Amino acid sequence: MGIPASSRRGALPNAPELPAHGWSTDETLERLEALRATDVRWKEGRAFSLAYLATPAAHELATEAYRRFSGENALNVEAFPSLRAMQSDVLAIASRWLAAPESARGFFTSGGTESILMAVKSARGQFRAAGITQPNMVLPTSAHAAFHKAAAYFDVELRLVPVCSETWHADPQAMAKASDANTILFVASAPQYPQGVVDPVADIAAIAAERGVNCHVDACMGGVTLPYLQRLGVPLPAWNFVVDGVTSMSVDLHKFGYTAKGASVIMYRNAELRSHQGFVTDNWLGGMYGSSGALGTKSGGPIAAAWAVLHHLGDDGYEALTRSARDTTLAIAAAINADSRLVLRATPDATLLSFGAATPELNIYAVADGLAARGWYVDRQAPPPSIHLTVNAIHAQTHHEFLADLAATLEGVSGAGSATGAGSASSAGTYGTLE
Repeated sequence: MGIPASSRRGALPNAPELPAHGWSTDETLERLEALRATDVRWKEGRAFSLAYLATPAAHELATEAYRRFSGENALNVEAFPSLRAMQSDVLAIASRWLAAPESARGFFTSGGTESILMAVKSARGQFRAAGITQPNMVLPTSAHAAFHKAAAYFDVELRLVPVCSETWHADPQAMAKASDANTILFVASAPQYPQGVVDPVADIAAIAAERGVNCHVDACMGGVTLPYLQRLGVPLPAWNFVVDGVTSMSVDLHKFGYTAKGASVIMYRNAELRSHQGFVTDNWLGGMYGSSGALGTKSGGPIAAAWAVLHHLGDDGYEALTRSARDTTLAIAAAINADSRLVLRATPDATLLSFGAATPELNIYAVADGLAARGWYVDRQAPPPSIHLTVNAIHAQTHHEFLADLAATLEGVSGAGSATGAGSASSAGTYGTLE
């Protein structure tokens, strides 16, 4: 017998109930597998968003490391010194990728969204102490939607500035004009998500420094790949802590770090800047409570998985994976450039690209529908209407098939076609591409 109906107040009609008798382990796992029968086959390189795969071995290692530490609680690393040690190691590795100074301090977070939220919260707290009670932040329209979320959460006015119309880069001078005495933060991206270009970080950071305010660089997508692209000789503008005016940066490890989901880093130039992020109180009956970020209890799984994968892949492994993803990105970009029906939104600086229709007669969302019918998951974004691809290492094995299916889809799409979800279901809305 289940719970009596009289005790199930508020239950929705036909809502599922707990089984009267618990399922066996085998039955439970079988039902789990059945639930994901129609999920995108990301391990086969069919998803250009949301999921990342370096090698099957790295994925299995991440899964096993996560399993071993899933029950440990990173809220209190006094009880779990293993988690303290692993977090410290991961932060040290990330700091080198970001060219952070010795004074830099950071935290491990659950994803790019939390990292961005914390950067905004820290700036608000820092400048509230200096007397600014109606703060605003200035950012290009290409900056991630998580900044909008942070503005809503922390009551910071959002001042959006159009990007340069031809290059999609942030416009530093327009950003400067949008600021005032209540500005606490300028934002740049390396690279920005929608078109995959690196903003002019040095110019934006210089404006922030001149005004004595913070500059956050969102490197959630590029914090791992850009250091290796530079090593490989790809010309890039200055984008990290090498730029003096940069005060904080975010980098996701569960993207091009290829670790398990729930792994990001927020790094500050010094401990004083970081001090505004945490929360501590003893104003309740439970004694002292403190947490570094938005979460309280958090599994040790993502920390252990990140530590394991970073050490498993190593410096040479990340260089090889970055080279592979970059070569694949350029191959896809070349194919798009060679097709008169399509237009590449921008030459990709890293491993992200987007493209649209060259003429109004072609509905790019109908193309996305056709690709979905062939088993490919791509992001749809707007404005302008575009297909977005996040290219990672696994796509070196599948991009030829993707391009063949893209060509076949283009042949089958005539006129305006029938599109669904224009601009919807885009991973740009969450860092589950950044989550």
